[in-house]
Amino acid sequence: MAHIFFAASIQRHIPTPEREVDARTLGEALEAVFADRPQLRGYILDDQGALRRHLAVFVDGQRVLDRQHLSDALGEKSQVHVIQALSGG
Repeated sequence: MAHIFFAASIQRHIPTPEREVDARTLGEALEAVFADRPQLRGYILDDQGALRRHLAVFVDGQRVLDRQHLSDALGEKSQVHVIQALSGG
């Protein structure tokens, strides 16, 4: 099972403890979390179901490639990190 983590900056708005998910893609992993925390969906995904621009998501240390369809593959031991991206100057 893949392991998914949400950064403290996200959990400050919606408590989402790290957890194991049975998923083969990033989209499946997020859907598993949304089933328990439906209010998180609007914070993570935009109206078209793509990752919001203010988020950075990593699978096994690599930034996800498919922000639109969330098709990045997960392995049995994958680790997914969802963090709020910082901006400014």
